[in-house]
Amino acid sequence: MLRNAMSHLRRARRLHDSGPPAGAETVRLPLPPAFSATLGCDAVGVPARYGVRLLSHLPRTGCVFADTDLWWWIVPAGSDLDLDWPVQTVYVRGARVPADRPRLIHRPDNHTPYTPPIPLFLMVCQVMGVPPSWAPSGGARAVSAP
Repeated sequence: MLRNAMSHLRRARRLHDSGPPAGAETVRLPLPPAFSATLGCDAVGVPARYGVRLLSHLPRTGCVFADTDLWWWIVPAGSDLDLDWPVQTVYVRGARVPADRPRLIHRPDNHTPYTPPIPLFLMVCQVMGVPPSWAPSGGARAVSAP
């Protein structure tokens, strides 16, 4: 229980601290027109030094953008739900990132812009040397028998 409480506090602090500074410019990552983003779009920013390794080891990768410091992976909206992304990552809702000119560096072969969030989360944790942590929302879920 204490671990989950601390996890939620760290996550809330990280989300607060990782956002762009007040007045900082943000840009929405521009998906290519051929892609359908029916699930909404969020983005996970990972330090550039991990980008090539992640790209080469993920079984399926959606659109990936890069700026000078971070590689941005497009994920479905709400992919932060119950996941404790490592502190070195930046999770932004709406794919509005604090970057000058992010450029598309990977375009998937299929017509979905998304990288599956669970494999991305697990691989990010692995390359950063952080054990994966889930923060379950609510209590135990049980279905009563009729």
